[in-house]
Amino acid sequence: MRLVVAAVCAGLVGLWPVSALAHAMEAPPGAAAADEDAGLDELMRLLAERKHGHVAFTETHRLGLLQRPLHSSGELLYDAPDRLEKRTLKPEVEDLVLSGNLLTIHRRGHTHILDLARYPGIADWIESIRATLAGDRASLERNFQVSYSGEPAHWKLVLVPRNADQDASIAEVRIEGSGAALHRLEIRQGDGDSSVMTIGPELPP
Repeated sequence: MRLVVAAVCAGLVGLWPVSALAHAMEAPPGAAAADEDAGLDELMRLLAERKHGHVAFTETHRLGLLQRPLHSSGELLYDAPDRLEKRTLKPEVEDLVLSGNLLTIHRRGHTHILDLARYPGIADWIESIRATLAGDRASLERNFQVSYSGEPAHWKLVLVPRNADQDASIAEVRIEGSGAALHRLEIRQGDGDSSVMTIGPELPP
């Protein structure tokens, strides 16, 4: 995209007087903020239109206590407005099902149910994904400071939790995608630990 913009600008320089070009490139005060706001609205609209998703994922965790990163892979399923399932298939089978405010964990033949109201750190991580998938701008902005950049064909969200006193030290969430599809999710914690999830390709319903 940068090369395309550079080529277009070069062509305009050849057609317009330099003074006219400089004047045209001057953005009025507040234009950038208005463009960002409109872009975020359009992204939320696109996301809200998607009611179901089934994709593969790979994930890498980097933890300060471990010398090597941890790798996993599996499937993600989403049904609007608030059901999200993460099926980890490798290296160990695990199934996480989020419905409403309850998180059900199936692992090694045991089932655990967590009320997210009691685990705000987990809730932050989950809500960053769920609210984005649902195109729920109000929920995102209630829980995060939201920065949008890019365009519908390639966008990026940076989410910073508003409540710095939560038990889990999530410092920042970065989400990248195109249209209504999420491609990359990065979570950075205050202690330096991080995880990166690569999302895709699409899987059959």
